[in-house]
Amino acid sequence: MPRVAQLYFKTAFVFLVIGILMGLQMSISGNHNVIGAHAHANLLGWVTSALFGGYFALNPAKAGTRLALTQYGIYTGGVVLMTPALYFMLLGNPALEPLVAAGSLIAFAGVLLFGVIVFSRAESRALAGAAAE
Repeated sequence: MPRVAQLYFKTAFVFLVIGILMGLQMSISGNHNVIGAHAHANLLGWVTSALFGGYFALNPAKAGTRLALTQYGIYTGGVVLMTPALYFMLLGNPALEPLVAAGSLIAFAGVLLFGVIVFSRAESRALAGAAAE
């Protein structure tokens, strides 16, 4: 399996655990004011990372590029910045809103870069190079 796919699956697992822990904390305390952070950890951290990992596992030519690792770093960095900032902001720290916004924009840049990878012709170029050999 390509390295970037493995990184995405490992990252997804970490976010799954974090999302479950947030859910348990809300359930045990009866306080659900951090539900937005819980949702972001699960949807952006667990689900989207796993989907990105699956795409790269199925497209090894694209996964082997420097752009794929750059996209992983940008997207993951944004989610890692945004999720805890959102969690603590929702606990009553409104001063963290700029960090939430910055993390959101960074993660969005990672999503757009993923779109560039998906729509690129890197796979067909790699296949053409292999056929010429």
